[in-house]
Amino acid sequence: MFGSEAGKALAEKLTERQRQVLRALVAAYVGAATPVGSRTIAELLSVPLSSASVRNTLAELSELGLIEKPHASAGRVPTTEGLRLFVHCLLAPGEVGQYARRSIDRRFDEIGVHEAVRLASQVLSDHTQQLGFVVAPRIERLALRRVSFVRLSEDRLLAVLVDERGQAHQRVIDDPLRDARIDQADLDRMATALSERVSGRTLREVVEVLRIEVRSLRNRAGRVLESALLLGLRAAEAAMETPDGNALVIATRLALLDQPEFADPERLRELFGALEQSERLVDLLDQLLDGQGVSVALGDELEAHGLTGCAMVAAPYGDATGLLGVIGPTRMDYGRIIPLVGYCSQQVTEKLTS
Repeated sequence: MFGSEAGKALAEKLTERQRQVLRALVAAYVGAATPVGSRTIAELLSVPLSSASVRNTLAELSELGLIEKPHASAGRVPTTEGLRLFVHCLLAPGEVGQYARRSIDRRFDEIGVHEAVRLASQVLSDHTQQLGFVVAPRIERLALRRVSFVRLSEDRLLAVLVDERGQAHQRVIDDPLRDARIDQADLDRMATALSERVSGRTLREVVEVLRIEVRSLRNRAGRVLESALLLGLRAAEAAMETPDGNALVIATRLALLDQPEFADPERLRELFGALEQSERLVDLLDQLLDGQGVSVALGDELEAHGLTGCAMVAAPYGDATGLLGVIGPTRMDYGRIIPLVGYCSQQVTEKLTS
């Protein structure tokens, strides 16, 4: 998803002049949000080059599919493939400026642990003028510490799963053992036996382990343990089936209104519609948790989720169970935004682990 071998091979084949012209074109396009002419590119190059030489190089880049001419008399703009190659192969991200660091540090110093996630979304929006977002850790990725049960009625139980951060996740479940007349003392003993098995395992791992153990104990001695495993399995499956509320946190959508790409009300409506279908978007963002560091996705990687013409810069935080980043037009200042996303990831992680 984040840079193919073919893209890297193409980048290696580019001449130094082609690399410089592509970098200058992207820089000018990011700043102006309009097609860029050869004269402008010539002025941005560190090595003197005539407009004619720039035009020749632009023609070469066009043949490679890295730039295009949107109108007959207009300048050029990078294609999605050109931006992708630029981001993954030609870009050397800078560092977060001292002023931005001090501003971000001060805001995180002033809040508590539980406010860190929402603040990160707002900070990213403020500092990038894009749509800042945070995906809270999904319960199936969290390591558990213990399990407990409380009887609510003859056939209903409250299952409480406590993760390693000490946060409790509650689910009301049907009692699969209601015919056995199990009292609260029995439930406590079962919870102790289950806690030994779930400790340090993620919810996904717990479901797999308990399913295997239930099958191995079926029709054998050890009814108490089998009952405990059945109860634990039902609680774990219920937690997997019903996530903890809306995992996607977006502080504000107003930042996107300043981007010329979203001056079209129809396009803005399409984007906001995609954000309303948060579960689909969370599923996409969840795929990024398998990566390390800051990742960039754009083009067809996002179009299937209603984010046509958009780019996403994202990074995991904490123990890689949550994700934060920004969504905006593909014309994004990646050199500045990539380190900002990385820095916010560090700040949230430090806040959650302090």
